[in-house]
Amino acid sequence: MRLTSETSSDGVRQQLFTLGELPGVLWTPEGAAGTRPLIFMGHGGGEHKLAPGMVARARRFVVERGFAAVAVDVRGHGERPRDAEFDRLATKEQALVSAGKETAPLLADFQTLIAQPTVTEWQAVLDAVQQFEHVGAGPVGYWGLSLGCGLGVPFVAAEPRVRAAVLGLFGALASAEDAARITVPVEFLIQWDDDRVPRHESLALFNAFTSPEKTLHANPGNHAEIPHYELDSTLSFLTRHLT
Repeated sequence: MRLTSETSSDGVRQQLFTLGELPGVLWTPEGAAGTRPLIFMGHGGGEHKLAPGMVARARRFVVERGFAAVAVDVRGHGERPRDAEFDRLATKEQALVSAGKETAPLLADFQTLIAQPTVTEWQAVLDAVQQFEHVGAGPVGYWGLSLGCGLGVPFVAAEPRVRAAVLGLFGALASAEDAARITVPVEFLIQWDDDRVPRHESLALFNAFTSPEKTLHANPGNHAEIPHYELDSTLSFLTRHLT
C-alpha cells in the first residue's frame, strides 16, 4: 500500500492510497492511536469512493463513533480505467429505466461479472488497512447500498472479519446463494417504490439472509430517495455490534 496524500479537517484524517493499481481512501479520527472498529464502505453504481454521500457517512462514523472507514473505487468507476463491458451494461440499464422496464436481470449480470474479483480486492485492502497502528485488527462492519449491496453480499459472505452489515437497494437474482451464507446481523433498506429494483426482488434478498438478527427498513420513494435519518439507525446498529 502506498499513501498518496493526507489531509485533516474538523477532526477527521483522510488518507488517499493505492494498493497496487487499486485507488482507495481511509478516514480515521485526527490524532487517533490504537485499534478501533473499521467500516468497509461500498459505493453505488456511477459513484466513486469520494462521492459526497460516501464522505458524509464516513465523517459521521469517524466523528460520532471514533471508527475508521475505508472505501475503494469499483471496476470502471472513479480513478479506475474505463471498462467497455461496464459502460455497455450501464447504458443498457439507463435505457431500461427510461422505458420503465425491469433492470434486475441486467444488474445480476453485472454483479456476476465483477463480484469475485471485487471480493478478492476488498479482502486485500482490509488486510493492508488493518496493518496501520491507528486502525488495527479490530471488529469490521460493512455498509453498501445498490451496487454496494450487490458486491457487499458476496464480500460479507466470504469475509469472516465482518461482524455486521448494512445492505439494501438490490435484489436476489444473483445474490441469493451468497446471502444464504450470511449469518451476521443485517440491517436491510428498501425503497417501496424503487424504480430500479423490483420490490419482490428486494424482499427475496432479505428473506435469503440466514442471520438470526435481521431487520427490514422500508421507506416510500424511488431508488435514490433513502431518508437521511436512516443514517442515524445505521450508526446505532453498527455501534451496537462492533463495540
